[in-house]
Amino acid sequence: MKMEEMASMIGVSRPVFQFLLCFVATIPVSLFHRFVPGGPTAKHLYAATTGAGLSYLAFGLSSNLHFLVLILISYGSMTLCRKRCGLLTFFLAMGYLIACHVYYMSGDLWKEGGIDATGSMMVITLKVISCAFNYNDGSLKERRLRDTQKKNRLFRLPSVIEYVAYCLCCGTHFAGPVYEMKDYLDWTQGKGIWTRSEKPSPSPIGPTVKAILQAGFCMGVYLYLDPRYPLERIGDPVYKSWGFIDRFSYQYMCSFSARWKYYFIWSVSEASMILSGLGFSGWTNSVPIEAQWRGAKNVDILGVEFAKSAVEIPLVWNIHVSTWLRHYVYDRLVQKGKRPGFFQLLATQTVSAVWHGLYPGYIIFFVQSALMISGSKAIYRWHQSVSGGKRMFKKMIMLSNFAYTVIVLTYSSVGFMVLSLDETITAYESVFYIGTILPVVFILFGSIMIKSKPHTSRARKVK
Repeated sequence: MKMEEMASMIGVSRPVFQFLLCFVATIPVSLFHRFVPGGPTAKHLYAATTGAGLSYLAFGLSSNLHFLVLILISYGSMTLCRKRCGLLTFFLAMGYLIACHVYYMSGDLWKEGGIDATGSMMVITLKVISCAFNYNDGSLKERRLRDTQKKNRLFRLPSVIEYVAYCLCCGTHFAGPVYEMKDYLDWTQGKGIWTRSEKPSPSPIGPTVKAILQAGFCMGVYLYLDPRYPLERIGDPVYKSWGFIDRFSYQYMCSFSARWKYYFIWSVSEASMILSGLGFSGWTNSVPIEAQWRGAKNVDILGVEFAKSAVEIPLVWNIHVSTWLRHYVYDRLVQKGKRPGFFQLLATQTVSAVWHGLYPGYIIFFVQSALMISGSKAIYRWHQSVSGGKRMFKKMIMLSNFAYTVIVLTYSSVGFMVLSLDETITAYESVFYIGTILPVVFILFGSIMIKSKPHTSRARKVK
């Protein structure tokens, strides 16, 4: 059977099917990494060559050339200007990624069912930026660093082969998860949590099988739902003839259907990371002890679908990118001795938006997500202000936060999917901008509550 016929059987284009074959091949490639003889250097060579080989088969030679540009930008910055290498790499690598997004019109290509190497470039961009910042942190005084900076800082410049292997290892550049250079080095050298000890080596078999079964289930759900809820229907005459409930329900199903594609991708990545051993994150304190694989997990499906508030979404969706954004954008924008606010949140979401590409839908989605999280925080403050005796009322507020999250996330995610400004506005207008109005209302409500809180405390003090 020809590749075109196999691709048509699952409803994807030939390039996407070719990518999927290479992507699934990361599972056996990761397994063989465990048995590479010759010590760390041999493992680095294996990681670099298999990663480059899979990229060539999936995207062609140009992909590795683009990866090489990002690697050279970062490595050159670390070699020539250690004191500023973090910021230099951030702006140069992110700038090159954005230029490639614009040149290849990657968002339109993905939307039409195509694929290119810019998705992998997105992952490598995060890796080279974090490595540069950590190398920069290694030259700073300890009292100036946060705990995460102390944990991940690098005191020496990685060798070229270590650096290339870190960027391409186990096919993680295809779809993540993102990990730290220090963790990669510890893993290959058998240090840190990977040190041989009296504890048994963590078995990857059970968690890997679970991840593979989860991937198969997610792909099945996606292939079933996606043809039934085409995104193109939003805005056509039939859609416009529906009432508000039907239009919003359709938007929800479009968003719900699309999420299963990402669940599939991240489940395959999880299986690869677990098999390699790089996804291992330590042992539980329970009896008997159990291995943990948080380094491999990039999504908590139930956590996303049943998130009690919008604040929980970054903790359960694209987990390692959310962690990266917190450590390398959000935390670094907070001045010492001051608390983070809406500016840091908005700036972080803006970086996430341009990292995805310069499409209006991305920008609007991530600005919306900043509003969504702030509105959810306001609901939480409301919940906290209610006295403990009103348990039923507090439960109703918690339920309202869940409903708020579902409504605003559904509304906002349409922009992420349709991308163009006209289609985004058309979709938002069809549901009366409910996902923009609700966050603003709750943010204003929350600000009123904050202003009234000091007055209440002073009154109690007088009494």
